[in-house]
Amino acid sequence: MSELFDAVDALLASRAVLPPPEERKRLRQAHALTVDEVASALKVRRATVTSWESGKTEPRPPERDAYARLLDGLAQLYPAPADSPVPAETPAPAETDVIPETFTAAPAPAEVRSLSTGEASEAAVMTATENTQAPAPAPAAAAPAAAPRPARTANPSSTSRRPGARKAAPAGTPAGGADPRFENGPLAVVDVEDGKVWAYCTGGLVLDVPAKSIPALVEWTLTEAKLGAPKLSGPGRPADPLIVLTEAACERYGLPVTLTAEEKDAGRIPEGHKVIKQLARAEWKLTKRGFGPWARIYRPAKGSERQCVQLCIPSWNALDARFWGGAAQLAPAELARVLGVYASRVMTPRGSTAVTGLELMTALHPPTHAVRDEETGVLRQSETKTPGSLGKDPVDCAPCEAPDGHPLLADLPRFTVRGPDQKLFEEAYEWARPMTDAECTLRYLVGLDVNMAFAAGANGLIVGLGEPTHVKNPVFDPKLPGSWLVDLSHVDLSRVKAGKEWVELDGGLLPSPFTPKGGTPEGPAWYATPTVAYAVELGYDVAPTEAYVRYDNGRYLDGWYQRLRDAYLATMADLGVDADLSPEDFLAAMDGYKDRDPELGIVVSAIKATVKGGLGKLRERPRGEGWRPGERWRALERPTWRPDIRAAVISRTRINLHRKIVKHASFTGQYPIAILSDCVVYAANGPSPLDFLPYRDGKPLPGGFKLGINPGLVKHEGTQTVLWGEEVREKFNAPTLNLARSIKDGTVTDTDNGE
Repeated sequence: MSELFDAVDALLASRAVLPPPEERKRLRQAHALTVDEVASALKVRRATVTSWESGKTEPRPPERDAYARLLDGLAQLYPAPADSPVPAETPAPAETDVIPETFTAAPAPAEVRSLSTGEASEAAVMTATENTQAPAPAPAAAAPAAAPRPARTANPSSTSRRPGARKAAPAGTPAGGADPRFENGPLAVVDVEDGKVWAYCTGGLVLDVPAKSIPALVEWTLTEAKLGAPKLSGPGRPADPLIVLTEAACERYGLPVTLTAEEKDAGRIPEGHKVIKQLARAEWKLTKRGFGPWARIYRPAKGSERQCVQLCIPSWNALDARFWGGAAQLAPAELARVLGVYASRVMTPRGSTAVTGLELMTALHPPTHAVRDEETGVLRQSETKTPGSLGKDPVDCAPCEAPDGHPLLADLPRFTVRGPDQKLFEEAYEWARPMTDAECTLRYLVGLDVNMAFAAGANGLIVGLGEPTHVKNPVFDPKLPGSWLVDLSHVDLSRVKAGKEWVELDGGLLPSPFTPKGGTPEGPAWYATPTVAYAVELGYDVAPTEAYVRYDNGRYLDGWYQRLRDAYLATMADLGVDADLSPEDFLAAMDGYKDRDPELGIVVSAIKATVKGGLGKLRERPRGEGWRPGERWRALERPTWRPDIRAAVISRTRINLHRKIVKHASFTGQYPIAILSDCVVYAANGPSPLDFLPYRDGKPLPGGFKLGINPGLVKHEGTQTVLWGEEVREKFNAPTLNLARSIKDGTVTDTDNGE
């Protein structure tokens, strides 16, 4: 009998009346309870309790029962003041014929629509039970929470929408309303559950997908799904919709769940696959990359109307774990959130993070623009390139900028090894030195990492937009981008200029700013403009004997930098790391920041990979396909194949870091013991960066290292002991083992033993 009574009590509790949102908050605060305490007791996320108190969502059993019991007890302890209006009661959600489900996604209304007849029909708005906890408070402008899976109804079209529920706007949605063509967001994750196909969109929206084949799915996406994103620049074009297929969706539509070894090598499924035949019969085309992890399906554009859909298949390694972490293993709603935040803040993914980084450059500076024909009045593509862009036609690089195997070098004898006076070699730092006796008496090795270092190097950088011009015995111009053949071996780092004054340094403890390995140049070599300009800044004359300069130039990467910077800062703010924190608060906020919201942590990693990968794509090498040295490869046909731009960004990034090192050394007498790309390691008496960075009243050394989240500022990379550093160097018998490679976690492998 007691079991029956318990069941009846549960039914009564499931319809328990809750006070309105503002009263819930008052009761919690009256008992001095924090949101975290309530979330911990109910075993839900902090954001869930916040949503209940703001009225964005309503709790569901079993959490609703416990929450109602808590509020009822608090109401007895702290009744509403007599002079306050009696709050209206909030009824429990209407009963639906559903099977309860438990999810770990953050709460957001899930709006289920059926578009099988071409019009959206109303469906139930349900919320999911939460069983995870977020330890840190969410900022005011937080990224959209993940949408729960939709509650299944016997007849979705017959259910009603909860009053007041709205689809959450995706992060980055411009104020003033979204484009009605793309009202459902930039992308959807298509999954199959209980025989039904669902499309999980951004903002908590879930669509019923009627398509029974890939061609039908493409057609539905373009005609009914209302997916896509507005253009990023005036002369640009809107982003094509992205459809992500889960493993279940692959099975449903006749695609393999994983690729075979041969298919992985080819990067696509065979041309004779039945799905490709279906697309051909429906008059859909594939790009040259074929049907691979990132497949583009299109029909030739008619006028200004573009018909193109991109597919992403995570189980085919579309979301590489090196850059997307565990995104491929996320539930559909959570994956839609991760990709949706990235799409709204960066752009809709067009492939790998490297491909997307490159495509972002083009989207912000389209090569051509529309002009109106004076005779017919019809819009057509301009014959001239858009100002500030790279144009639509590729240009050859200078011979010194060409990588080995380039057609420009076809006349060189086979197996020729080009030296610095024949080849531009601007790369990131990889340098280390033995510790001095004084440094060995200190206790710790502290690593600093420059935030978004290569993005900061691109900011404000003048780069070439057109083809190079060869000049003999030029006068160096720091504002003219190009490659210069000049001898910088005379620059003495023991005496350099800092502003208008000369300073004395221990040059033997500093890396040279002119070579990636930190060694002093031995004679003439090719350098990008920022490197030569830094030699002048240090107080030394330069006399180039030859140069390839670009008179057509501009700040091509400024918009690219700003877009990625804003995406990074907004996402870090969502994780509780703001740009205006004090040094102490910043270090505390950075401690375990990804654990506060692992999904947004994935977005941060993807944004960083977009920066590095996009710049790397500017000098993409051959990727198989039967290529032989001296032949052209596919990447050379892109106007964005620009090794000179890549070299200029890397040069400026390396110089920016060296400038900070010199400033720090001149003021403190401290020198780095290892540098790896954007990480620099110092010996110190304490484990924190604040134990050796010269802060005074919270203010950093001007021109030196500054703690903060903005690109170009530094964060704590990791700390190990000096004893650890000496032991690993002794173990590998390598006095110059680069400790920056292992400073984060102390793990050293045999592959790290390189001098």
